[in-house]
Amino acid sequence: MFGRKNPVMITAAEALPGRTDQTMPVPPEHFELKTPLVGSWPENVDTLVVGMGCFWGAERKFWQMPGIYSTAVGYAGGFTPNPAYEEVCSGLTGHTEVVLVAYDKTQVSLTDVLRTFWENHDPTQGNRQGNDIGTQYRSSIYYNSDAQRVEAESTQAVYQESLTKAGYGEITTEVAPLTDFYYAEPYHQQYLGKNPNGYCGIGGTGVACQVGVL
Repeated sequence: MFGRKNPVMITAAEALPGRTDQTMPVPPEHFELKTPLVGSWPENVDTLVVGMGCFWGAERKFWQMPGIYSTAVGYAGGFTPNPAYEEVCSGLTGHTEVVLVAYDKTQVSLTDVLRTFWENHDPTQGNRQGNDIGTQYRSSIYYNSDAQRVEAESTQAVYQESLTKAGYGEITTEVAPLTDFYYAEPYHQQYLGKNPNGYCGIGGTGVACQVGVL
């Protein structure tokens, strides 16, 4: 069962049962930034949860951005409570691998965070990123406010124009309200900080996202 690649999204009735009485332990601080991985967050910090393929490389892209307070990897968009990595990889939880981006609103804008999201993966591939195939690799934005939803949809429209001109197809990114974010196992957190030569499947289209550009 585990390790099966399933490119078709399951239903809630098909999902693994998971566990309601056990949560994942979370390291006390960010390996690179030395900040907490868990809120409550400072008043000037907001969060956005995004999926753009394997979360190891995606997380590094964000913690390297100026103005990022913290990042963490986890699972969102599915049905199984408190899933384990092997369960997510089976395709039987409905979750996608995601990055929780905690950004300082006084130093970096939501637009800049979304630009990094759009430019560093191919959002037209459906349930895959390159050779990583499965619903757990789908492109996604999970917002926590209506303002974030509007900005996500606006930047998507702008980027679609650029992608179309470059010969790409329709964006398949899932844009939805965040319901649950489940932290991934501790060894996944800031994985490429701890293992600089580890696998990084992140890669964009080479097409610039012209949001916020005069």
